[in-house]
Amino acid sequence: MTRFWLLLALLVATIPPARADDISASARGVVRIVTIAVVDDEVVGFGHGSGFAVAPNRIVTNAHVVELADRYPGNVVIGIVPSEGDKSYQGKLIAIDQQRDLALIEFSGVRLAPLTLFTGAPGDGEALIALGYPGNVDLATARSAADFITPQSPVRSQGGFAGNRTLQGVNVLLHTASIARGNSGGPLLDRCGRVLGVNSAITRGDEGDSTFAFAIAGTELAAFLRGARQPFASVGVPCTSVEEQIAQERSADEKARLDAEARARTDAAKSATEREDAISQARARNVVARENYMAGAAVLLVLGALALGGAGMLLSRDRRREAIWLAAGGGVLMLGAVVLFLSRPDFDQSRMVPVPQASGAGAAVPSQAALGRMICKLVPERSRVTVTAIDKVDLDIGADGCINGRTQYAESGTHWQRVLVPEQDQSVSLLDYDPATRTYTNTRYLLSSAQMTKARQLRTGVPLKSCSADQAARANLATQQQALRAALPPVYNEKLVYSCSPASSGPPAAAVEK
Repeated sequence: MTRFWLLLALLVATIPPARADDISASARGVVRIVTIAVVDDEVVGFGHGSGFAVAPNRIVTNAHVVELADRYPGNVVIGIVPSEGDKSYQGKLIAIDQQRDLALIEFSGVRLAPLTLFTGAPGDGEALIALGYPGNVDLATARSAADFITPQSPVRSQGGFAGNRTLQGVNVLLHTASIARGNSGGPLLDRCGRVLGVNSAITRGDEGDSTFAFAIAGTELAAFLRGARQPFASVGVPCTSVEEQIAQERSADEKARLDAEARARTDAAKSATEREDAISQARARNVVARENYMAGAAVLLVLGALALGGAGMLLSRDRRREAIWLAAGGGVLMLGAVVLFLSRPDFDQSRMVPVPQASGAGAAVPSQAALGRMICKLVPERSRVTVTAIDKVDLDIGADGCINGRTQYAESGTHWQRVLVPEQDQSVSLLDYDPATRTYTNTRYLLSSAQMTKARQLRTGVPLKSCSADQAARANLATQQQALRAALPPVYNEKLVYSCSPASSGPPAAAVEK
């Protein structure tokens, strides 16, 4: 036994980074399971199959893969060989269901990326992918027994969903993805990398018959895990490819642009109409004012003339003093008539004050409305959900990009952004908050071990962790995060878009952002 595990520890292999797609991300949680039967420190039996992580240190496989370990726990060793890294690990059987042909294994020494179960049902003819370690491939490529315990990526094969069946009282999925001995216990995935079932058996292709494969249905797997009190991740959102999601985003952006242009044209036409109405009204008011001025000037002119006539009569009667005063008053009235006539208002369109725009739904959100505690709800039609089921996020938006009172976000135009690189999980999140629209976005990248190592190395160059009012420190943070963003793959795995609104008073819910 000691000799075997010493050999296991000495075997190393270098694995190239996997492609940044959903199946490659799921493949990082797939393992080879090796069973070694030992009697008196001599290896007397060897078997292998496949499995996948449902928790960082828990593996699901078929019961028949580890049947000997269940029968003879003192003589059979279970080895867990991850798809990445340079080590293998010893596992321990903690739950088994012979009826469903499922088993749960626990191990330690490394954390794997758990796979997510899809709670929906595959459609007729839907493309499915099997991951695992088929024995016929191993026999063709393995040079020694050590190759079976050397970490390497699983083999993927694609087929179609062929229907639901019942096999010995257990619900199974019938499919056409190519599997062989050794695939037992490996996952059957949809094209987003979610688990639909556990591959367990194949039909015999006698006399040229087509070969079909059976996978234990996800409903049976979920029931087994619940019975074993093993938590697991699950989602029920239908699969949307990254290409479809990007096309939808472009379509939405184009629609938003066209809507904005249409609103601008409508607003411009409305403004022009309102201006013409205002000009017409002002012109009408100007005509009335001019007529009033001219009428007033005519009245003053008549009164002035009467005063002058009266002054002449008084002078003819030798009442000189009164004639002078009356003539002076008449002169003033006539002068006022001239002044009033000359000061009648003219219409000057260039001096029109622009009509103020009424505030409405299109007005920008006030900055204060984008601050404080927010409840952010997922917008499914704008999101691509593959492995994370988060309906709601609780955020406390502070001034200067301080989120939840502990994490400093960096300025990115009018947005606040932060790249989060966890210490253990194999994912990087680009978090973005847009104060103008109160939109919170979590763009997730599921990365390989090599990519995560690089991201963690880059993260060490970002010293600003907690909130800070220092603008220079925040500017430096923004610069440092550019290097992190540049290291991410060009295509994301998941994009969760949330619409935020002010939270009601009361104790805050647990926030997802860290």
